[in-house]
Amino acid sequence: MAGSSNLTPTTGVSGGYNLMGCINEIPTLKGDNYSEWKKKIDLAFILAEVDWVVTTPCPTDPVAPVRETNEADAAWATRDRDYQSQKMAYDLEHRKWVTANKKCLAVIKNTIEPAIVGSISECDTVTEYLNRIKSQFTGSSKTYATQLIKQLVTERYSGGGSGIREHILRMSNLASKLKPMDLALKDEFLIHLIFASLPKEFDTFVVNYNI
Repeated sequence: MAGSSNLTPTTGVSGGYNLMGCINEIPTLKGDNYSEWKKKIDLAFILAEVDWVVTTPCPTDPVAPVRETNEADAAWATRDRDYQSQKMAYDLEHRKWVTANKKCLAVIKNTIEPAIVGSISECDTVTEYLNRIKSQFTGSSKTYATQLIKQLVTERYSGGGSGIREHILRMSNLASKLKPMDLALKDEFLIHLIFASLPKEFDTFVVNYNI
């Protein structure tokens, strides 16, 4: 369940959690919830013990040695043996890095709205992909502004667990995020948006307010 801090441990993963099992704990990235989404993504990577791949570059293949002219057999054998050892270590680390990177990218893409995923160009590394997401949903990003406006226009109050006060505060909070982008809404316009988001049982209230 999204928002829960109880992640299900998986046997066979020493000291960690199954990364794919963490997906349900991560809220779907819709635009206005980037901070919460990123916090849950970071937590999932840490618990699954793959967070290192975000800060660790892909291992570099060691350069194969070339035997020098007149190099003694013993000296060449030592250098070749050292290379083979480095190559074996590289193969193991590279396989480990590629696997972790692939898993992290899969988790990220499965916790983002399809329309948003389609607007982000493909990347080879999870680090680059996270940076592109961040650039879209922080600061003065036009994409972020579009998502906020879309959510404000389509927001609807459905009752349920949250009250009308929480609904109004939520819409006001969304509108406030547009101010740093020089897209601040007039109070009167925000009020009309809030009224438009209310169901028919609030019609009398709206009429009385307008009068």
